[in-house]
Amino acid sequence: MTPDGQPSATPTVRRVTADDAVPWARLFAGYRSFYELPDDDRAVATTWGWLVGEQHGMTGLVAVAADGTLLGLANVRTFARPSTATTGLYLDDLFVDPDARRSRAGSALLRAAADVAAQRGAVVVRWITAQDNARARALYDRHATATPWVTYDMAPGRADRT
Repeated sequence: MTPDGQPSATPTVRRVTADDAVPWARLFAGYRSFYELPDDDRAVATTWGWLVGEQHGMTGLVAVAADGTLLGLANVRTFARPSTATTGLYLDDLFVDPDARRSRAGSALLRAAADVAAQRGAVVVRWITAQDNARARALYDRHATATPWVTYDMAPGRADRT
């Protein structure tokens, strides 16, 4: 850290490896807690399996400090865009440890996602966040453009709400 509390170097970003299981799980649990999801070891283990096995088109990225500490994570996957006959990269999850929020890890993870998208020939990186997530939105506004689209969720097997 510099004298004013800033990190001395921008974290590096790389794909997850099997050795990252424990610190990644800690970060992912923090992500789930932030969104007020209940503790669920099965969900954490299943998601980890998807990432290390690159199943469902998922790739796990981690921001790493110079000492090897994992500071944050980003889980991304390719998706088809039929209306334009292109592909995009969907950023499912982005989380930085609260103690590392001023480390530039979030920006590094977003840049890495953009690089993965370019390597895959994707034309966009897309994600959603909670409307009241002001801290994250300030970061996102520096890297991307908010869209006017509204997101809906529908339960499988149900096409009505009555």
